[in-house]
Amino acid sequence: MQSDTDWQAVLHECTDGSDQERLSFPQVVGKLMAAGVERYRADLLRHEKTYYMPDGRSHVVSNAMIAATPAMEFSAAGVDSAVRDIQAGRIAYREFCRRVMAAGCVDYIVSLSGRRAVYFGRSGESHVEMFPGAR
Repeated sequence: MQSDTDWQAVLHECTDGSDQERLSFPQVVGKLMAAGVERYRADLLRHEKTYYMPDGRSHVVSNAMIAATPAMEFSAAGVDSAVRDIQAGRIAYREFCRRVMAAGCVDYIVSLSGRRAVYFGRSGESHVEMFPGAR
């Protein structure tokens, strides 16, 4: 088993790499999977990510603030559009966050084992996005 310091360093590296737009989502996923992370939750209002290991350990990492307020209404189509644009390289991570917030997203969960991301609105609405190539 990895020490807490080892896998927590990877979490900080991935969070900072996303915030600074040095690491793409596929790169982050690869690093997190190699560290044994099962899933993570990005809270767009609290500006933090919580990473979870299969054995129940978790770790919270603060991330850069996004200067946006989530829309009151959730738009799955708006979230989907932002996902498509980041996958195509037309936008980077911070713009992606602004766009999903404009679509009413307040947080999202990325399941590495499930190969999907689930985006949530204020009232529990959700949009599921499978990783490219996942079935």
